[in-house]
Amino acid sequence: MSSVSGLVLSRISVALQRLVNLRAGEGIALFWAFSYFFALMCSYYILRPMRDEMGIAGGVDRLHWLFTGTFVVMLAVVPVFGWVTTRFPRKRFLPYVYYFFIANILVFYALFESHVTHAYIARAFFIWVSVFNLFVVSVFWSFMADIFHDLQAKRLFGFIAAGGTVGALVGPALTTFLVVPLGTTNMLLISAALLGWAILSIRKLANWRLLSEPDAETRRQESGRQERPLAGGLLDGVILVLRSPYLLGICVLMLLFTMLATFLYFEQAYIIRAHFADSNERTAVFAAMDLAVNGLTILMQVFFTGRLINRLGLSWTLALLPILLGVGFLVLGLAPELGVLIVVQVLRRAGNYAIMRPAREVLYVLLRREEKYKAKNFIDTVVYRGGDVLSAWGYSGLHALGLGLGHIAFLAVPLSMLWAWVAYRLGKKQMAMAADPANAANTR
Repeated sequence: MSSVSGLVLSRISVALQRLVNLRAGEGIALFWAFSYFFALMCSYYILRPMRDEMGIAGGVDRLHWLFTGTFVVMLAVVPVFGWVTTRFPRKRFLPYVYYFFIANILVFYALFESHVTHAYIARAFFIWVSVFNLFVVSVFWSFMADIFHDLQAKRLFGFIAAGGTVGALVGPALTTFLVVPLGTTNMLLISAALLGWAILSIRKLANWRLLSEPDAETRRQESGRQERPLAGGLLDGVILVLRSPYLLGICVLMLLFTMLATFLYFEQAYIIRAHFADSNERTAVFAAMDLAVNGLTILMQVFFTGRLINRLGLSWTLALLPILLGVGFLVLGLAPELGVLIVVQVLRRAGNYAIMRPAREVLYVLLRREEKYKAKNFIDTVVYRGGDVLSAWGYSGLHALGLGLGHIAFLAVPLSMLWAWVAYRLGKKQMAMAADPANAANTR
């Protein structure tokens, strides 16, 4: 039996080496990073169909207020995160983030078990899940940028992202098969348990990073970094961004991304409400779209993402999705139908998860630790949700003026091209920083 298992592991190792160009000693880190992201996304995708349905239950006409509420909560949470990072070392504050969200899930579990059905609870859950998703994923990628070096990131981030996609496939599947026998509320407990695995993964990866250093002196320095809190104050994330043209460029990248994604999300909500009157049918449609997105994403992540970055370079890899989305908006403007919108939305989300997100995270690998956690967290949460709010109100204004899906799609085409140009320039900047690390701080 041991020889059979050894043969299986050997074949898996060979397959991984071919897929991701795995180097000696990286296998265990790849496993824990993959399973960490799997647990996070599986946890979130158990919650996501509930969130989307509660967004409609709380009133489609009030969605822009829900986006505004999410942004306000982000503004409150980010300084708290800044305070935690300045008081506790990395190996403590990262688990604290997940303990906090586990406690939140248990609070909602108690509320739902008490059969409280007020619209305000639905709206609160929508906002909370929106905050939870961005925050835990931002912290995950900050940790990945801190754990892996630049060349490792370009080789491994695509495959690590596939762990999240597998989780995003398993999450809806678990919900589909278990929601009837267990009940919707009890699915929250499974979501909370998965966050416990994320905490274990953090500890394993921190140990790997320490032990992977080549000599005793470097290990001592790494141990010291893990034991020290981050320097600075509560608002360092904002200050770091404002002082760096490079980080400001990432902010513009994020704002353009969220603007286009929010336009599609609103049209999705309106069209699906118009075509499906029953709440259960709408939830099923959302879950089916999630499954389609995640199935396509994992194929791209496993077989194409790493190769794209190596062959096209980071700059063209970052620009690829905006260019393709511009084409998608053009088609949508010419044929503003439900089927076309669903295809564009599925392809956009899959392209983001499989290509844009892993490539975007590489932009942070060469930065200082304070920038990886504080500035990145500010961009991934406040800037991201700020873009959502501006886009939500902008969409509501365009809708009030009588513009339909086709008109808004045509307006989105030049925005997509601007997004592609910004993405390309940032990729070039990162590559210049990687080629000359001594001057990286000046180029930022």
